[in-house]
Amino acid sequence: MTSVALAVTDGMLHFELGLACEVFGSAPDAVKVPWYDLAVCGPEAVRVGPFRLEPDHGFDRLPDADTVIVPGWADIDREPPAALVDAVRAAHEAGARVASLCTGAFVLAAAGLLDGRRATTHWAHTRALAARHPRVTVDPDVLYVDDGGVLTSAGKAAAMDLCLHLVRLDHGSSVANTVARNLVVPPHRDGGQAQFVSTPVPAPDHHPLAELFPWVIERLDRPLTVEDLARRARMSSRNLGRHFRSVTGTTPLQWLLIQRIRHAQELLETTDAGIDTIAAATGMGTGTTLRRHFNRTVGVPPDTYRRTFRSRTRPGPDDGGQHPDGRHRPGLA
Repeated sequence: MTSVALAVTDGMLHFELGLACEVFGSAPDAVKVPWYDLAVCGPEAVRVGPFRLEPDHGFDRLPDADTVIVPGWADIDREPPAALVDAVRAAHEAGARVASLCTGAFVLAAAGLLDGRRATTHWAHTRALAARHPRVTVDPDVLYVDDGGVLTSAGKAAAMDLCLHLVRLDHGSSVANTVARNLVVPPHRDGGQAQFVSTPVPAPDHHPLAELFPWVIERLDRPLTVEDLARRARMSSRNLGRHFRSVTGTTPLQWLLIQRIRHAQELLETTDAGIDTIAAATGMGTGTTLRRHFNRTVGVPPDTYRRTFRSRTRPGPDDGGQHPDGRHRPGLA
């Protein structure tokens, strides 16, 4: 079991705090792996949005956590409390993975954790973050940034994307998808997708691609083209690309590739099928093609990914999925 500590103080945004509690507080019934030990850490009592919250622990608990999450910081024109900044810095120095949700990036920046790193925050505040912290490379056009042990997200829905990304790193794609289904949210949006698109993302069943998506998912073993997708959606290839950019923030081919990769991850985690068999089942054609795209997208070869996540979901009797020093194995970056 890995530990997650939420660092809270007066002025935090309750939406980001709530979704982090929802993801890391308890696992869906269908998830059978050991779940997170969640702790809410802060002063004796804090005001979070309209609510009064009494944390379970003080900030001195943060350095003992495997992952520290800083929810959104409401008043970006005010410096975050020194006690919070110091505690987050100490946790990072102790080896914790540190993530911010939305404007929580201002806390990480104040702690110096983002110096020399690429980071993001809510699109409306990226200029302020860049101006106040010139040593940070602020990317205003992404959902989240995973820069090794320090992660930042854009606002609201992107905060959920980052939380699911952390679950995916720790427990694999299959478990993350189960959590997403339980929360009735999309199972995966790449961190590199655009924060701000030309039109709001419609409700899941009320956009021009609603019928196309499940049709594609059921046919990932086939060599689909943009023309195939456009024909199924009854629109031109140009209109298809425009709708894909509006709904997903990416192109049809890039979206299709990501679906193939995610399906490959699930097969690697849940079956003993060989690489060539998985390549055929995901429409990659050959094991060589699968390895090339998988390595480029996920960052490790398929065999390494399988060994990592199969060992986590099936821990041996001696280690329980932990390092010998008791800390949870870090996720793949």
